Amino acid sequence: MPAVDAALRNRLADEHRLLDERFGGFLAAASGGDAAAAAEAIRAFDDGLRRHTALEEETILPPPPDGRLAAAADETPPQRLSRELRLEHVQIRELSAMIRRLLEERADLSGALRLAGNLARRWDAHTTREERELLTGS
Repeated sequence: MPAVDAALRNRLADEHRLLDERFGGFLAAASGGDAAAAAEAIRAFDDGLRRHTALEEETILPPPPDGRLAAAADETPPQRLSRELRLEHVQIRELSAMIRRLLEERADLSGALRLAGNLARRWDAHTTREERELLTGS
């Protein structure tokens, strides 16, 4: 796994905090019953999330040797970390997209909020892991 220079490491960590704020805006709007504001906030989160994960996948997460996210028998620890973080990206993007669709297509605040806890837990665990294991190399 390539070392992450300080400028990129800081940029990615800053983007994590910005996405945290955007997700918090979604939660506030949805909890307050404002479907339009919740839809706008999750759209901003989802768009930013997709740009952010694409940047990580293009710059610091080498693709799996076979191009698949299934574990290989001879996988090295750095390959495992990269594959697992890519898989987490897929899962987080899918949850975000599901929430976005619920709000944009049906203004379904209760459905969006039911998924929000799962997304919040996955996003928090993922960013903590990235910052601990990938960005600092610990």
